Amino acid sequence: MSNVLTNEHGGRRKYFHVALRPLLDYYAVASIVVILAFFGILMVASSSMTWSVLEGASVFGTAMRQALMVGVGFVAMWLCLRLRPQAIRRSAPWVLAVSVLLLVLVLVPSIGTGREEVGSQSWIVFGPIRLQPSELAKVAIAVWGSAWLADCPPEKKKARFGWFIFVAVVMLGLILAERDVGMALAFLVVVGVTLVFAGLDLRYIVFTAVATVIALAVAVRNSSGFRSDRISVFKDAFFGRFDDTRGAAFQSYQGYLSLSDGSLFGVGPGQSRAKWFYLPEAKNDFIFAIIGEETGLVGATMVIVLYAALCVLGFRIALRSNSRFLSLLAATLTGSIVIQAFINIGYVIGLWPVTGIQLPLISAGGTSAIITLASMGLLLNCARHEPEAISALQSHGRPWFDRLLMLPEPMATGVSVREGRGESPRSGGEHEQRDARPSSRRREALTRHSERDRVRRYGEPLTHVRRHPHSHNRQR
Repeated sequence: MSNVLTNEHGGRRKYFHVALRPLLDYYAVASIVVILAFFGILMVASSSMTWSVLEGASVFGTAMRQALMVGVGFVAMWLCLRLRPQAIRRSAPWVLAVSVLLLVLVLVPSIGTGREEVGSQSWIVFGPIRLQPSELAKVAIAVWGSAWLADCPPEKKKARFGWFIFVAVVMLGLILAERDVGMALAFLVVVGVTLVFAGLDLRYIVFTAVATVIALAVAVRNSSGFRSDRISVFKDAFFGRFDDTRGAAFQSYQGYLSLSDGSLFGVGPGQSRAKWFYLPEAKNDFIFAIIGEETGLVGATMVIVLYAALCVLGFRIALRSNSRFLSLLAATLTGSIVIQAFINIGYVIGLWPVTGIQLPLISAGGTSAIITLASMGLLLNCARHEPEAISALQSHGRPWFDRLLMLPEPMATGVSVREGRGESPRSGGEHEQRDARPSSRRREALTRHSERDRVRRYGEPLTHVRRHPHSHNRQR
């Protein structure tokens, strides 16, 4: 009897490990995104309550708006998760066109000047709705760039890269016209990550990066106002001296004090002193300082670990994908999110000047929350279409939350003949239909690969694996 129970439990354990391993990226990325999003709502609630009361609103008014935007963002993530990779690729030019149109509209005084915030005019305001087109531009250039540069034939490589750089420069110019240097830097990060993973020659990348840094340095050096002050503050802070803690260095200095007050375990949730009008951008740019003050070094380190895990998992999704488009898309989205988080945390702790880039998934901001969660939906879509993930979902069935969300069954996304030639797939094309739904031979090959993997690891196959109804091959 004990042997029977041991075998039964051992079989369940083997089944659990076999089913979990191929879907680890999918589960882990989804968990990290949910944790960061809800943790962000809590930190926005803590850091914004004083300003909400000052504005005459409810104590948790800002947090409730942020929770609403996060809810809309989860809906956007669900919609992106339901899309087929072919549909994402076909819609990329249209998303880019809408993004460019919004970037133009925000410069029209009668439509999109919005209201000026920290030196930039980058908002379109329609009553209670406020939209920041530059946030959409980051995801649009990532999706379109991945579709445009994936599977590029050698004879068209230079032309494709040249056209991509031209479009990126035009969009960057529109963002700079809004006087939003921080968002322009974030956009440059996305463009740079796309070019790196698309295979652009390293010499061109280094030359472009150096030229961009020099141009930005000269522009900031010759400018006046708070941008040049940020450089001076950074130099003073880097060498440990603050000559004027009441002027331009006020916010950076208060951020350092908040981090030091947090010590190892923090002062406790909601107990921050910096949010009482000492830290002006406590809910946005400097929310990491509030995290360090209330949760201490331990909590701040855990946030960094979550972003690092997201980085590792995202790049692993890119490496494991058998579709060049999905691989490039996963790498671009992962790199852009993680580098933005790295920049935000870096200027809060004094590694470089304050740029105004928000902490993804945590800082307050409706447009940022929606667009970031939508991009994470695209990343999860890439994870569901890994070859091993498809095999596991077809062999063992989909998990309960996958069925609860009514997600379609993922299909194999091998490179089609048209994609191999570097041609963009069209709606209803012959090769696209062949890629969208794998043949019975492809299903059988995936199942045999999964069984061989079990035999190699555990010495015995699972006899209850669901086989394709038209397959007549013997089980190995």
